[in-house]
Amino acid sequence: MRIYKRPCEPSHPGEPKELAFLETDAISSEMSTDTTQKAFEMLTGEDDGRVCKDIPENACQDQPRNFFTHVISLSMTKLADGLIDPKLVLSWLLTGLGAPSAIVGLLVPVREAGALLPQLFTAAGLRALPQRKWAWAAGSAVQGLSALAIALFSLFLEGVMAGWAILGALAVLALARSVCSVTYKDVLGKTVSKSKRGTATGLASSLSAGVVIVFGVLLVSGVIEKISIVTAAIFFAGGLWLAAGTLFTTLEEDKGATEGGANSFKVFLENFSLLKEDGQLRQFILVRGLLISTALAPPFMVALASQGSADTREAFGGLGYLVVASALAALMSSYVWGRLADQSSRKVLVFSGLAGAVALVLTLVLSGMDLLEKTWALPLVLFGLMIAYQGVRLGRSTHLVDMATKENRSAYTALSNTLIGLLLLLGSLFGLVDAVFGTEMVIGVMAGMAGLAALSALGLKEVQDTDEPVSD
Repeated sequence: MRIYKRPCEPSHPGEPKELAFLETDAISSEMSTDTTQKAFEMLTGEDDGRVCKDIPENACQDQPRNFFTHVISLSMTKLADGLIDPKLVLSWLLTGLGAPSAIVGLLVPVREAGALLPQLFTAAGLRALPQRKWAWAAGSAVQGLSALAIALFSLFLEGVMAGWAILGALAVLALARSVCSVTYKDVLGKTVSKSKRGTATGLASSLSAGVVIVFGVLLVSGVIEKISIVTAAIFFAGGLWLAAGTLFTTLEEDKGATEGGANSFKVFLENFSLLKEDGQLRQFILVRGLLISTALAPPFMVALASQGSADTREAFGGLGYLVVASALAALMSSYVWGRLADQSSRKVLVFSGLAGAVALVLTLVLSGMDLLEKTWALPLVLFGLMIAYQGVRLGRSTHLVDMATKENRSAYTALSNTLIGLLLLLGSLFGLVDAVFGTEMVIGVMAGMAGLAALSALGLKEVQDTDEPVSD
C-alpha cells in the first residue's frame, strides 16, 4: 500500500519542502482521476475490461477526461443554441421589434444552410490542421461574439434595420458554426471511442435542456418582461460560446492526417465523387435530407395554430410554453437517443422519422378539430416533434462518425452537410407552397418526408456492429 505525505514539513531532514507538496498533489490528482473514471464508467456502462474502438491506446487512456470535456463544452453550446433558437426565440424577437415577416422567414434557412453549405469548401483548409480542436474553439468564440452583437442590436435598433442587422449577425454565427460542425465529428472520433460518442452528445443535450426549461418557465411566469428575459438570455448565450471554446482547447487530441488540405475546388470535386463510390453514404444523405422536415416544420406549426389571428405577434404569444416543450423533449429524450445510437444509430433514424411523421399528422388532426389553438395543443405536438428532432440530430451524427474512417471522416461530414445545406435553402420554397396551397399542405408534405425517411433508413447498415468502417 502506498503512503502519501501530507502538505506539511518534510518527513526527513534535508528533504525539499516542495516534494512533500508534490506527493500531496499526486493524491489529489489520483483521486480526481479515479472519480472521473468512475463517473465515466457509470454513464457509459463501461468497465476496466473495456476495449477502445477506433482510437489509439494513448487516446484510450485520456478518454474519461476527454469524454467529460466534450460533454461540458457541448452542453454550453447546446444551451446557447436553445437560448437563441431561430425557430422560436429569434422569430419572436424580430416580430416584437417590428421586423418584416419576410426577414423573419429567412432566420431558419440562413441559420441552418449557413452552417452547412460552406463546409465542403472549408473542410480542405481545416484538414491542414493536425489538431482541429483549435478550429472548433475559434468557431465557438466567433459564435459568442455574434450572439453578443445580436443582443446589442435588439437593444438599440428597431424595424427593418433591426431585422437586417440581426440576420447579418446570425449569418456570421452560422458560418462560424460551420467550422465547428466540420471539425467536431473529427475531434470526437479521435478522442472518444465508438459506442461512447452518442452517449457524450446525448448527455450534453439533456443537461443543456434542463437549463433551457428554466428559461421557458421564466417566460411563462410573466415575472419579468419577456423582451428583457430574451435579451439577457442572448447575452448569456454569447458568454457560453466563449467559455466552451476556451474549455475545448484543453482536450488531449492526437495529431491527425493533414492530406487533402490543398485547392478547395479540387477537393470539392474529389469529395463529390464519394457519392458515386459509397452507396451507404448516398443512402445516409437521402435519409438525412428527408429528415430536414423535423427542423423546418415548427414555424409552420405555429402559423397553423395562429391562423385567423389579426396580430402576427400572437403566433408567438405562448413562446414560454413552446420553449419549455422543446427543451423538455430534449431533456427527456437526448440521453436515451444517445445511448440507443451507440447500439444502433440506424434504428434511431428509423424511430425518429416515424415519431416526426406522427407528430405532424397529429398537428393536422388537431387543426381539423379546431383544437390546435388551445393552450395545450401546440406545445404538445411540438414536444413530440422535438423528440423526433433530437433523435435525428443524435442518430445522424453518430451514424456518420461510426460509418467513416479517420481518413475520410472530415470529407464525409463536409459533403453531407453541404448537400443538406442546399436542401435547406430549397426548403425556403415551402413558403411558396404555403402561399399557394396552404399551411396544411406544407405540414402534410413534411409528414410524408419524415415517414419516407423512416423507410429509407431501413436500408442503412448497422455501423456499430463492427470495428471496421461500413461502406459500399
